[in-house]
Amino acid sequence: MRGYTPARFSFNTASGGRCPACDGQGYIVSEMSFLPDVVAPCEACGGARFEAATLDVKYAGLSIGDVLHLSAEDAAKVFHAHRRIARPLSLLEDLGVGYVQLGQGSNTLSGGEAQRLKLAAELCAGSAHEPTVYVLDEPTTGLHLSDVRRLLLVLEQLVARGDTLVVIEHHPDVIACADWVVELGPEAGRQGGEIVYAGDAVGLLKAKTATGRYLAGEKRAGASARGAAAIHG
Repeated sequence: MRGYTPARFSFNTASGGRCPACDGQGYIVSEMSFLPDVVAPCEACGGARFEAATLDVKYAGLSIGDVLHLSAEDAAKVFHAHRRIARPLSLLEDLGVGYVQLGQGSNTLSGGEAQRLKLAAELCAGSAHEPTVYVLDEPTTGLHLSDVRRLLLVLEQLVARGDTLVVIEHHPDVIACADWVVELGPEAGRQGGEIVYAGDAVGLLKAKTATGRYLAGEKRAGASARGAAAIHG
């Protein structure tokens, strides 16, 4: 009704409705000599990133500034009627990163969080997607046990649609779900680097390698799962 375009609600567009005082960042950085920079909320927009006329537009009672402060989990509920918005947000929740805020800077994400955001984007590729090989490096880093299981369900979705996953991983649950396991050893660092096992996860349970003994339930001091698991579609 006001003639606003989508650019009006982008804090990356200078010609849009972002706050001119902080350039849509929501905070002001003051450089201090011989001291760390001081970061303070923008006084003009109060950290909302946009000027007043833009913030006056509401959806479900929320301004664009409010929406950017929502977690992916909460935003999925707000936009549940819009599948194109809700689906990727729900996938983030399934991947264990539903706590990430919509307006959170990519430079604040850990490597594991950024990796799972990319996975969610790939799962939303739609009919144009072609079978792809994905290489994941320790995707379970920082995840709770329950979130690891949710991650495995998402990885299985990729395999089910014809993709191939090569996963460098030490987590026993991931290794146990792999179609083919390649374990490097016999130890770490200079004492490793050799293929000590290559086969399915069932055969690994019978192997006398560090990972095989670990998965079989043997408790050896200092034992850890040293493996690179590959889930093949």
